[in-house]
Amino acid sequence: MAHDHDHNHDKQNNIKVAFFLNIFFTILEIFGGLWTNSMAILSDALHDLGDSFSLGIAWYLERYSEKKPDQNFSFGYARFSLLGALINSMILIGGSALILSRAIPRIISPEPVNPEGMILFAIIGITINGIAVLRLRKGSSLNEKVVSWHLLEDVLGWVVVLIASIILLFVDLPIIDPILSILITLFVLYNVFKNLKSIMNVFLQGVPNHLSVSEVEDYITDHQGIISVHHTHVWSMDGEKIFISTHIVLKDDLPRDEIIKIKRDVKKVLLDKGIAHITIEIDYENEGCEDQDCH
Repeated sequence: MAHDHDHNHDKQNNIKVAFFLNIFFTILEIFGGLWTNSMAILSDALHDLGDSFSLGIAWYLERYSEKKPDQNFSFGYARFSLLGALINSMILIGGSALILSRAIPRIISPEPVNPEGMILFAIIGITINGIAVLRLRKGSSLNEKVVSWHLLEDVLGWVVVLIASIILLFVDLPIIDPILSILITLFVLYNVFKNLKSIMNVFLQGVPNHLSVSEVEDYITDHQGIISVHHTHVWSMDGEKIFISTHIVLKDDLPRDEIIKIKRDVKKVLLDKGIAHITIEIDYENEGCEDQDCH
């Protein structure tokens, strides 16, 4: 339990640090944009303001997800972390679409930029957002992964700005900036949709990608004394905590102590496979299963 508490505390701290770093840099960008009279910096400040909003949601829902089960949510609040990941994915897709809508017209009509000012802010942006990404990349929750893509998009965006600005110091070729921005945005979108697929699989109570129902049932039936297994359901609440409910069929005359031992052994096998929440129902050989969908 102490390990789980520390793990949850680390998740919250990672997102909290990322939030404060991002909001600080957003404020810095607003002043920097006004100081350099750069619309590019002000536009990115608007994008980062959206990221700060996303991080705030993620931080709040990550904390909220740690609430214990109660009368309203008997499984607990773990899915609120997943809700944060879903909201942030939608915001990131919307932000990427906004970037593409601004970058594509600039290929047709390139606009002049201030390379010296952009180099300065690119270095600051890479440093601050890079620190936040490193914190979040250590995380395992889908919420942390999606938020890290928010910040990685910013890091890559500033790398693009840095490269483009250095080139523009020597060559008058402003079309470089929108081309690189489009490539980076498409790369980020590809990874967001990959994460979104995982999020939707959890929301729709799909079997976790690294497991299969038949594989899990094979683990169980390997135990001597179990005749068969059926009505097995495997799902995850938040992409990390895996649940299973299953029926195991035993001989009618099996002693009580032997039944307890079989249940204990099966739970140990499933725990070793990373399944932490286990519900086992005992059916006897000549007993009909009462669940209509058991077969």
